[in-house]
Amino acid sequence: MQYPPSGFQFARTDGYVLNGALAKTEMYVLFVYQRQVGYVWRVDKTLRTVQVTRYVTPLREGGSLPAIAEADDGFLYALKFRGAGQGPKALIAELIGGEIARTLGLRVPEIVFAQLDEAFGRTEPDEEIQDLLRASTGLNLALHYLSGAITFDPVVTAVDPAVASRIVWLDCLITNVDRTVRNTNMLMWHKELWLIDHGASLYFHHTWDNWREQAAKPFMQIKEHVLLPWASALDEADALSRSLLTAERIGAIVDLVPDEWLVDMEGLSPQEARAVYKAFLEIRIAGSAVFVKEAQHARSSAV
Repeated sequence: MQYPPSGFQFARTDGYVLNGALAKTEMYVLFVYQRQVGYVWRVDKTLRTVQVTRYVTPLREGGSLPAIAEADDGFLYALKFRGAGQGPKALIAELIGGEIARTLGLRVPEIVFAQLDEAFGRTEPDEEIQDLLRASTGLNLALHYLSGAITFDPVVTAVDPAVASRIVWLDCLITNVDRTVRNTNMLMWHKELWLIDHGASLYFHHTWDNWREQAAKPFMQIKEHVLLPWASALDEADALSRSLLTAERIGAIVDLVPDEWLVDMEGLSPQEARAVYKAFLEIRIAGSAVFVKEAQHARSSAV
């Protein structure tokens, strides 16, 4: 298939939209084309890697103690550190969750690998930040910083039922406990809804023993989801999402996870750990009727 097909739009994370032509740039390695019905996608085999050049300011929120940082491409990023409390597992969840969301046609800032040199941060006066930077030498994860974005407020902004249903379906799939009224983890940018911070997802990987059992369970925490009141099209979201998330697509996303983030996985090799992530997601997709039913029940009880 020729990309983009006639009539599709190409949306970049800097807010520009190009009609009918693919931008010739190395900046954006994953593109989502959208029209009224259906989505098509393509993804390169790897994400861009940037070199962190300047620590700008901490973001005192999130399990990975993120910060705004500048990279050698001149852009600002929300940088997630491998040396934070949850370690690389939070970065793995961020990467997998974000790229699955993108596949479903949802807006996610560009995700990049961010290289942190050993010498970086030696002049940082804050000892806590210095310790974090030292513990995060090597490959980290970053999202393109959406300058001027504001936190999504469900009191102020209504969400299209189709979009809300896809987001609820996504969070059921990846077991994301962190999209609630207290912490929506969504931004409004150029009057569009963007998803951020999936690091609390895939919590099965903190205890690997019963991952198959966890993969088949409904997602009970969905009753706390901030978008559940708008999610009136869950059956349609289920059909669309299952058609997009093929085994090949799931495999391509999980294969993006670097080996160095998979070295402390209960004795599993990186290849074995990736196989578990793939199987977990494939089991949940195959049995999505279970978590869709739970979400519909939670919504009917709340609305």
